[in-house]
Amino acid sequence: MTEIKTPTGPIRPQQFHEAAGTEDWRVLGEGACAYFRTGSFAAGARFVRAIDEEVRFEGHHPDIDLRPEGVTVRLITLTETYYGLTEQHLDLARQISAVARRAGIEADPAAVHAVQVTVDALESATVTPFWRALLGYRERAGSAEDLVDPRRRAAAFYFQPMDAPRPQRNRMHVDVWVPYDLAEARIAAALAAGGRLVSDESAPSHWVLADPEGNEACVGTCGWTGPRPPAAAAVAG
Repeated sequence: MTEIKTPTGPIRPQQFHEAAGTEDWRVLGEGACAYFRTGSFAAGARFVRAIDEEVRFEGHHPDIDLRPEGVTVRLITLTETYYGLTEQHLDLARQISAVARRAGIEADPAAVHAVQVTVDALESATVTPFWRALLGYRERAGSAEDLVDPRRRAAAFYFQPMDAPRPQRNRMHVDVWVPYDLAEARIAAALAAGGRLVSDESAPSHWVLADPEGNEACVGTCGWTGPRPPAAAAVAG
């Protein structure tokens, strides 16, 4: 996606979800995403071509992933000082969904998710240069604790500050960002598959789970709408 110098009208994920015409989209940790089931590579290519021809981007071009089964579209602004959504993305989401409707292509909000790797670090400033060099990543909007793939393909890395060493726990875990309205189902599936709930203290922002051997993972959401969900343990039961 083309970078722009000045993002216009930053908005929060909840504002995006509550806006009319965004029903096809879900905000994840890496922007607003929609998945359109095209059924074939050729149909997907035609859809992408239609997006290019019919949508007014005005410098806010989306990231598009074309696969034989469907097309994933992601909206995000990436500059040196800002990483997130703007009011322009609301208009783009509506336009892209309209293109899909005209083509008879349905969206599947349940098919999107994003993965982030979180590393516990006592001194992020000494750890991040290694990972930045190893991965070929860059800082996210000047943050010393976040690294992102400049081509926006691979998982982001977040370096979580620690107050003291924790030899009794793993120092690296995976964050899985899912649509806010599917978090409880994803958690229930993970618990039914042998996992356990470590904490739902920060729900509905995120839940901490662990596999049968204690390796931890977090399920995160962006822009939760509606009432606070029930405890994950109750969902799994």
